[in-house]
Amino acid sequence: MFHIFQYQPLRLITQNSLSSMCLKLMLSRPVAFAQIWKSWFSSHSLLGKKNIILMGPPGAGKTTVGRIVGQKLDCPVIDIDDDVLETTWNMSVSEKLQDVGYEKFLEEEGKALLKFSASGSVISLSGSNPMHAAGMQHMKKNGIVVYLDVPTIVIMSRLKSKEMDRIVGLSPGISLKDILQFRKQFYKRWFDIRVLCGGDIAAEVVAEKVLDAVKRYQDTELETFISTRSSTSGRSSEEDSHKLYFSDVVTQGLALDGGLFVPERGLPKFTAEEWQGLIEATYIERAQVILERCIHPADIPASKLAEIIETAYGENFSCSKIAPVRHLAGNQFLLELFHGPTASFKDFALQLVPHLFAYCIPRSCNYLILVATSGDTGSAVLDGFSRLHDTDKQRIALVNFFPEDGVSPIQKSQMIGCQKENAWSVGVKSDFDFCQTAIKQIFTNSDFTGFLTVEYGTALAAANSINWARLLPQIVYHASAYLDLVHQGIISFGSPVDICIPTGNFGNMLAAFYAKMMGIPIRKCICASNENNVLTDFIKTGVYDLRGRKLISTFSPAVDILKSSNLERYLHLIANEDGQLVTQLFNQLENQGHFQLRKDLLGKLQQDLVAGWCSDEDCLAAIHSVYSTTGYILDTHTAVAKVVADRLQDRTCPIIISSTAHYAKFAPAILRALRIAEINQNPLSQLHLLSSYSALPPIHWGLLETLKKTGNGDHQVCAADTNVLMSHIETLIQNYFM
Repeated sequence: MFHIFQYQPLRLITQNSLSSMCLKLMLSRPVAFAQIWKSWFSSHSLLGKKNIILMGPPGAGKTTVGRIVGQKLDCPVIDIDDDVLETTWNMSVSEKLQDVGYEKFLEEEGKALLKFSASGSVISLSGSNPMHAAGMQHMKKNGIVVYLDVPTIVIMSRLKSKEMDRIVGLSPGISLKDILQFRKQFYKRWFDIRVLCGGDIAAEVVAEKVLDAVKRYQDTELETFISTRSSTSGRSSEEDSHKLYFSDVVTQGLALDGGLFVPERGLPKFTAEEWQGLIEATYIERAQVILERCIHPADIPASKLAEIIETAYGENFSCSKIAPVRHLAGNQFLLELFHGPTASFKDFALQLVPHLFAYCIPRSCNYLILVATSGDTGSAVLDGFSRLHDTDKQRIALVNFFPEDGVSPIQKSQMIGCQKENAWSVGVKSDFDFCQTAIKQIFTNSDFTGFLTVEYGTALAAANSINWARLLPQIVYHASAYLDLVHQGIISFGSPVDICIPTGNFGNMLAAFYAKMMGIPIRKCICASNENNVLTDFIKTGVYDLRGRKLISTFSPAVDILKSSNLERYLHLIANEDGQLVTQLFNQLENQGHFQLRKDLLGKLQQDLVAGWCSDEDCLAAIHSVYSTTGYILDTHTAVAKVVADRLQDRTCPIIISSTAHYAKFAPAILRALRIAEINQNPLSQLHLLSSYSALPPIHWGLLETLKKTGNGDHQVCAADTNVLMSHIETLIQNYFM
């Protein structure tokens, strides 16, 4: 067996003589002692007996980067090609490849890996090592696999000037690009950490990124979460000892003090080079890279995260681009977020979150997910949780509360039609704000939640946008939209764009702002409200005032919201994480119906956000105008954003308008906007009428299928009373889990 052991002279000295020598050195040359100790401690605390294993395509720089990392850690460096394969075979890699051929070479290469062992070393794999499963399983047992992810176009450019006879699989009928694309599946299978490497990045910089990534991987306590209402200055030692991680906040949903969870150290930042490396990537590839940075591998390993993302977006979306960007007119572009199974932007989070949730929760407890919806969330969350594996469905159920008379007929049909054995819809005789407030009250009622846990072994969790995991997939599509404009040649990377979003609960807008914080060059975030324009007033004045305001039913019901939950996260951010101030503001809103921002905070807010609102009349006029000039039908929420964008943009840069739902979900309003005199009240008939227009985009496949199945369907309805909702929850738990 081929062994390489770490050579450390200090380890050869006996403990007594080491102590004696250290004492003499410390007394005579304290600076020298400190340097030696720091070097020894850094390499041993980082590596221990583990290896750092560098993996990537040929031309990724594994050998060069490995040598630099080894020098920095003062540990052995092993190049598999030069130090293992050629030594074992007594011939060069290219000679061996020519001698035995492609398939036999992979087999021989794998055998050599299986005989190899090392400890505390930096190891550079060959580009083809990951294609041998048994060999890689052997290597991973004692190593942290770091994937040097270099864009394919960069690799091809680098390899033009190099010898090509060592690249396994290259032949006259197979291109280099095909080989590189084929191998990605193997790299994704094995890595623990990904390091993005742009085109002109120096090996020294890559080496530093490798060390930083390994430190993050090993420091499982680095990425903790706090409540927006916690006071960091006044935290007790008990609170500090009870740290919360991603897997905790996914399952807990809402903080015990009524606040929302946010990452204590903020969000990760990408360099311009890292973003540019994703320009050629697919949506799924972009999602994995971004989410890997936001979710610590101790919570969800990269390989499992990749599996979850592929499950969420691989086959459930009708468009291969997942979230395509379409030119509308002038400098306006539409980010189409309705190609998921339930035809709204909520699918991006709710095809993913159920699988994250199922992975993170303990196996010893059942969970009931509570959801409040103003329309689109309901069908999306029902569909998402109904797609879980059967074993997960046995311990995870969901109840969706929605305003019985506050959603469109098609939205209600969807929520009824998407009910499954573990997922139910309940209409509430009130509005969305009541549903959302009631759920928050239930979560913070420790007597009730404790009773459910003790009596039924069931915990409650949230899947609304108050859950941190709901926001992360939304960051992805805002970043992806910008990268698509760069890829299409509309802008060059670094050029600014504005974003306009129909805004109710502020989650989608917050996700765009987070994308900006992570390095996407977004200039203005434009909030578009309908006649429930409390957010617009707040952004303009700094006064959040609900006194005397009643919810108005509009043609854009998903933003018929007066209390914007995710605004709390944004205010916590601009207030420098002042949890006491956030608590004061939202307690005042709850008790007195209003609050006012300090002048300095209003100034910060107005640097980030601008806002406007749109009447129902203007909304319908915009739908008619756009269809008449372009043949494209906007949904009512997108039309609200279009009207506000027209009023507020200065036309000095592109503006991306979030198209948050398919127009067919709001068929009566759309038909009215198109000036159809007689409208059949049957939702399925309305969709068939719309399809006769042959407009863009075409009628959504999922909507038609759902409506064909459901007819009127059945669902339960309850009174607007929190105690009634609690009783309903207990009954559901008894019937499903007991």
